Amino acid sequence: MRRRFKDQLQRLNYEMVLMGSLIERAVETASELMVTGDMEAAQRLKAGDEEIDRKEREIETMCMSLMLMQPDATDLRFISAALKMITDMERIADQASDIAEILTMPHEGERLPFPSHLQQMAKAASRMVHEAVEAYVTRDFLLARKVIEEDDAVDVLFDKVKSDILGLLDQSCRNGVLVDSQQLLDMLMIAKYLERSADHAVNIAEWVEYAMTGKHKGTNLQRPVKW
Repeated sequence: MRRRFKDQLQRLNYEMVLMGSLIERAVETASELMVTGDMEAAQRLKAGDEEIDRKEREIETMCMSLMLMQPDATDLRFISAALKMITDMERIADQASDIAEILTMPHEGERLPFPSHLQQMAKAASRMVHEAVEAYVTRDFLLARKVIEEDDAVDVLFDKVKSDILGLLDQSCRNGVLVDSQQLLDMLMIAKYLERSADHAVNIAEWVEYAMTGKHKGTNLQRPVKW
């Protein structure tokens, strides 16, 4: 019975790594689309969202099955954390798909260049997602903490993107040149999706901390345990 439990726990770890790699790829592709505008890549990203949804359901079933096998306290934390993490992973994938949807929509005239702060935000959010998944895979407590601390920088970039968009609108008014307001709204929505992705990466990192310490959201964190 115990051997079967350990085998299934190892399989859960493998499936979590696989789902993590899928969402990393989704966020990276969404970020690259701002530069490349690759329609085929966008379609692959949206199709891949369905695969991630299936993976979430599979892992959820595995977690529920493992919980019925009366795991000890440490294993139970690991399983519970995985169950919470897949929700955030799936939402990150949804937001990457939403970004792809925006970038493939037809628009009037030439596409406006994306503000540099938006591109920096995309890179930062992509890095945070990668690091959050890596923290889970490698059981790296300090890396999980780093992800949580990086969230403030993304929030600052989000504010700068909003200022950039207002600046573009103000400049067009002063120059008497009409700007495609839909494109400005698209930029704002993309920034919001990236900000949410970073928030979900923080959630994942916090669940890694919980699995290792038994404490959530960084309150009175104890010394991490080895899984």
